[in-house]
Amino acid sequence: MQVIKVNATDSTNLHLKRLMAVTPLNDFTVLVADSQLRGIGQAGTNWSSEPGKNLTVSVLKYFFQLRADQGFSISMALSLSLIQLFQELEIPELSIKWPNDIMSGDKKICGILIENTLKGIMLKQTILGIGINVNQEIFKNLPNAASLKQITGKSYSLDKILDRLLDLVHGSMEEVDLATKDLTQDYESLLYMRDQRANYEIRGKQVMGAIRGVSPEGRLQVEAEGGELLSCSLKEIRYPL
Repeated sequence: MQVIKVNATDSTNLHLKRLMAVTPLNDFTVLVADSQLRGIGQAGTNWSSEPGKNLTVSVLKYFFQLRADQGFSISMALSLSLIQLFQELEIPELSIKWPNDIMSGDKKICGILIENTLKGIMLKQTILGIGINVNQEIFKNLPNAASLKQITGKSYSLDKILDRLLDLVHGSMEEVDLATKDLTQDYESLLYMRDQRANYEIRGKQVMGAIRGVSPEGRLQVEAEGGELLSCSLKEIRYPL
């Protein structure tokens, strides 16, 4: 494992891609930035991070046995690794807001951006972008964001959290590549708002329903009134405010 630390960058995922374009990088090369100026979230959203207060990390992982249609197992494994990390830190009311935001109650404490590269029908490599709100105490115009410090009242060592995070992620990615474990049941059991009836906006229409799980391809399954099962991809569903 090689860990590269930089003072500032636009995005750790973009920075890692630039490094890959000029030099070969080993499996599980890690890039950590003290300050991320233009962090990217799911579907192009921005990730706000105060310098020196949070963890912004990207990990390069090569795969050798994983098919492209098994790609959502990466998201499940990474989400479950982060849940374990936060459980060890005694963060309460943990859940996974599909596809891979980590929540404490109704507050987002961690976001993930996974970028896969395919070779034919096989998944060749992925960049795992992870942003954890650790010691930041003010989130302007982000009412649903929170940090570990806000939740527990404690300050945390970024280096200690990083070390444990990388241990957990390394182990989980090795399991994914070997396809030794089906992660779906564990992942679904932690889904945010699972089995709670609520009014969702799905493809521009209001739908009263309940989240039931995920499809093998990783689409969110919502059971509408009347029993119809709706399969949603990213940006096709909006949660109730």
